[in-house]
Amino acid sequence: MLEIGYSLCCIAPSISSSIPGMLNGKPAGVRCVQLNENNLCKLFGHPERPAVCHNFKACSDICGNTNEQALTIITELEQITE
Repeated sequence: MLEIGYSLCCIAPSISSSIPGMLNGKPAGVRCVQLNENNLCKLFGHPERPAVCHNFKACSDICGNTNEQALTIITELEQITE
């Protein structure tokens, strides 16, 4: 798994699925309330984790090679899929 940009998928895109603590989903650019202080998902491995989060697989095509690239790519994908 990539170590760069691993939490940006929990910040940059919108998530339309209900998330514990964010029942209406998560808007783009908003940090998920389920990220802990180390930018790890508190729901990882739990059944209440949204399927979209469970099914996301980080790869260099999406995350690039730096946090800046990850943010740019994920933000662009969010904008073209609105």
